[in-house]
Amino acid sequence: MPLVEELAGFVHQVSYDTMSASAHEQIKIRIADALACAIGAVEGPPVRRIREQIRDFGGNPLCTLIGGDGAAPDLAAFYNSALVRYLDFNDSYLARGETCHPSDNLGAVMAACEYANTTGRELMTALAVAYQVQCRLSDEAPVRSKGFDHTTQGAYALAAGASKALRLDAARTAHAIAMCGTALNALRVTRTGALSNWKGLAYPFAAFAATHITFLAMRGISGPLEVFEGNKGFMESVSGAFNLDWSEEDLERVTRTIVKKHNAEIHSQSTLEGVLELMKDHPMDPSDIERVDVETFDVAYNIIGGGEEGGKTDVRTKEQADHSLPYMVAAAILDGKVTPDQYRKTRILQTDVQTLLHKVHVQPVEEFSRRFPDAMVSRVTVHPKSGEPFSIEKQDYEGFFTRPMSWEAVTHKFNALAGPYTDVSLRADILKTVQHLETLKTADLMSLLKHVKIPN
Repeated sequence: MPLVEELAGFVHQVSYDTMSASAHEQIKIRIADALACAIGAVEGPPVRRIREQIRDFGGNPLCTLIGGDGAAPDLAAFYNSALVRYLDFNDSYLARGETCHPSDNLGAVMAACEYANTTGRELMTALAVAYQVQCRLSDEAPVRSKGFDHTTQGAYALAAGASKALRLDAARTAHAIAMCGTALNALRVTRTGALSNWKGLAYPFAAFAATHITFLAMRGISGPLEVFEGNKGFMESVSGAFNLDWSEEDLERVTRTIVKKHNAEIHSQSTLEGVLELMKDHPMDPSDIERVDVETFDVAYNIIGGGEEGGKTDVRTKEQADHSLPYMVAAAILDGKVTPDQYRKTRILQTDVQTLLHKVHVQPVEEFSRRFPDAMVSRVTVHPKSGEPFSIEKQDYEGFFTRPMSWEAVTHKFNALAGPYTDVSLRADILKTVQHLETLKTADLMSLLKHVKIPN
């Protein structure tokens, strides 16, 4: 049996009852967190341009766009996924050789669920399927070091989640996964060098394409079933050989994913928590800082610290800022927080933060790297122009799987991000619907999300 058929059998077989009570709770927390990010992003310039294009192109409005209007399922998947991703504030999963954002799958799963008129239980299950597939492929078949983006594994997860939502049989699910895995192998250059809008749109585009392809599979279009192990397939061309027995898998990987406390790239979270605690304990004028040393694990150094994915001190755009550890540390010191406000163009270009970020020096520490991904160790040392240096070391942060974020904390994040675009009643209704999603239908949630207000 081809490996894709084994994966499809897993997708077809699992159910809401496969999940533990903890997984039920955590998937709802991830949905609330992702919707907070989505609602908070409705004014993002790239998101507005996507909405203009959807309105211009038209299409059968079968699915809801957050903020009103409708669109075809593939376009709704694209737009709503772009909202979830734009702020770079949604959840993450850490594997030794890969990092991904599993809630990137929510837009596609919601579109497929709304089309199929599913229950809330089915929505939770389909999303948990996407989480499991993406996280386990990240564990066993990382592709970052080979020059491919994490959206490459996401193609398999998107197809699996959308197939589950559409209630496809195992055969059609296998063809959907095979076509998506074959077609959507993306390059890592998306996240290296001078970052562009595509950093936040690469996964939403994969959601658009995978949703479109999965509907083709629903109608009987076939794909290459030897996508994994076949001649010129995924293993030979992209990942290398790996072993993953889908008959042994469950839907529990969501409990190992992590939620962002700060609006910053995931590998910065423990560093930023340390910086904020350090400055609270040692208040000082930032202009008196001579140097800030950040010692961290190699993945953080390579992606956001100036390592193999490029220098991080030439910061002019949001995309560069939220992937620059020197910028984020400087912003945290100066502003006492890292939120969407710190990524406004006017803030990025101000002299104080531009000056301070060049005083932040990042280095990897072998011991810290060995402990990743079970810990996110970071040591921050601030050197004043006069006086003794002071430092702090963090092992994790609030939101890491060792210190999970509570429903109350996610509610606070939701209200902060959604506040400008919703009233108190709508926020309460959305949160209540997510909290009791297993007793409701997908349509109940989508009917609320259309009332989010988008300023003209």
